[in-house]
Amino acid sequence: MNKAILAFALAAGLSTSAMAAAFKGYIIDEKCSKVASMKGDVDCANKCIKGGSPAVLLTDDGKVYKIADQAKVTPMAGKEVTINGKLSGDTITVDSVK
Repeated sequence: MNKAILAFALAAGLSTSAMAAAFKGYIIDEKCSKVASMKGDVDCANKCIKGGSPAVLLTDDGKVYKIADQAKVTPMAGKEVTINGKLSGDTITVDSVK
C-alpha cells in the first residue's frame, strides 16, 4: 500500500513540474499574434510592445506562448529567436534567448 501511495505522489509531482526545452519562433506582441503574417515585422512589434502589449513567442506551427520574463525578450521584438527555458502551462520562463 505504501509503495502505491509513493508512486502516486511521485507521478503527481512530475506532472506539475515545468518542462525545460528550446522554443523557436518570433517575438511579437500578443495582440498581433492572432495574425500570422505579422511575424517578422520588427517595427510593428517594437511599437506595440512599447505601447504595453505583452511580448509572446509565435511558433511556425501557430502556437503562441506567453513570456514570464518580458525584459529578456523585448530587445528581440520582431525577430526569430530560440528561447531556452521552462514551460508551465502556456507560459515560458526564459533562461536564455538567441
